[in-house]
Amino acid sequence: MTEENNENQDQNLETKLQKIVYLLQRYKLVEGFVRLQDAPEPELIESIIQKQNLANLRGELDKLHPADIARILEMLPLEDRLIIWRLVKSEYDGEVLLEVSDAVRQSLIEDMDNKELVAAAEQLDADEIADLAPDLPSDVMENVFQALPMEERQQLRAAMSYPEDAVGALMDFDVITVREDVRIEVVLRYLRRLSELPDHTDQLFVVDRDEHLKGVLLLNQLLISDPESIVTQVMTPKVVKFLPDNKAEQATQAFERYDLVTAAVVSPEGKLLGRVTVNAVIDFMREKADLEARNQVGLSEEEDLFAPVWKSVRNRWAWLAINLVTAFIASRVIGLFEDSIEKLVALAALMPIIAGVGGNCGNQTITMIVRALALGHVNQDSTLKLITKEIGVSIVNGIIWGTVVGLFTYAIYQNIQLGLVMALAMLLNLLLAAFVGVLIPITRLKFGRDPALGSSVMITAVTDSGGFFIFLGLATLLLL
Repeated sequence: MTEENNENQDQNLETKLQKIVYLLQRYKLVEGFVRLQDAPEPELIESIIQKQNLANLRGELDKLHPADIARILEMLPLEDRLIIWRLVKSEYDGEVLLEVSDAVRQSLIEDMDNKELVAAAEQLDADEIADLAPDLPSDVMENVFQALPMEERQQLRAAMSYPEDAVGALMDFDVITVREDVRIEVVLRYLRRLSELPDHTDQLFVVDRDEHLKGVLLLNQLLISDPESIVTQVMTPKVVKFLPDNKAEQATQAFERYDLVTAAVVSPEGKLLGRVTVNAVIDFMREKADLEARNQVGLSEEEDLFAPVWKSVRNRWAWLAINLVTAFIASRVIGLFEDSIEKLVALAALMPIIAGVGGNCGNQTITMIVRALALGHVNQDSTLKLITKEIGVSIVNGIIWGTVVGLFTYAIYQNIQLGLVMALAMLLNLLLAAFVGVLIPITRLKFGRDPALGSSVMITAVTDSGGFFIFLGLATLLLL
């Protein structure tokens, strides 16, 4: 049912997008027609048709959730995106800016003046403002900071003090606390006086008079308990909690392991500071997965799909340049064996097989290791075991697929020695791919680098050059 609901939501969003694009195109068509008629700009703006087109667009946008508006903005080219963005309700601005990707957010912020940015930020909670802070001009942040109540200023200052990969950066300050010595009936009356509960509230945090965390009161337990019971009799004293300086990956692992909806964040002294919610964890996991995917192919930053050409070029050139250098190295390796290739032309046709399969094997290994590093499954003691295990896998794969490619080669060229060279080269290149596939991410991590950054480029370079050298070297020794 969940997959069916998600599919229906995607279809509904696609339908809404098509309707908005249709209305937008109609607006642009009329605008272009009037310009062809040399109509002055004020007349164009005041025209009844254009007013109606804009009203229809605004009406469709008003029906959408901010997250859906954000997704539609990301699907549109820059010019169309800004037209739609100017029609979005001002009270949605802050939420939409939070939902869009960093690259798209930059284009939207550049289209807003400082007054609009301050108004958008003031609609958000302190932890949400902290998420936007790196993208906002300093004078805007100063105005936002001055406009906040003292308590929220302190929260904003605290949220901005933690690195992006720390639990403190995911922390939400909107929590409901109760005393451990009050009756359940008092808690229920307190909750009824609230206008609404914070999002993703599945438990209340039980604290003493000094705000030290003592346990949690689960909502389902609260509803079925005797109203005359004391909170200490009903609460759960053992809770999952984090320090704000803990790595965010630890929180994601705990949420996955224990099926959490919320978890407490406490100071080293045990005082309740805030909470982490499942939506913040999911957002972090999604962003980290996106970052790893970009890093593996050498993209240095998030790129707007409709960014200007030169901006995209600047984002992609560095690792392409490195790839070009490694390609030249591979070509020189081949150049060392030009005489061998001239004597046996079949070598030129068979070389890509060894390099291609080796590159695929290396990428499989790197993907497994990077994922294990992200989940904290790899430590210094297990590195040797990992290398041994991956080499074992490569030996088995090398024997199986080396035999297959050797028989294939023999069937085509009727040369048993060439088939043996192919089989042996396949085995050795898979061993090289496995060894380097483990070594690259672990070495990068040891030197404080992102283990995923450019890993795909590096492993391809090694398996290409190494594969060519192994294959052509064996052919030269055994065949010529």
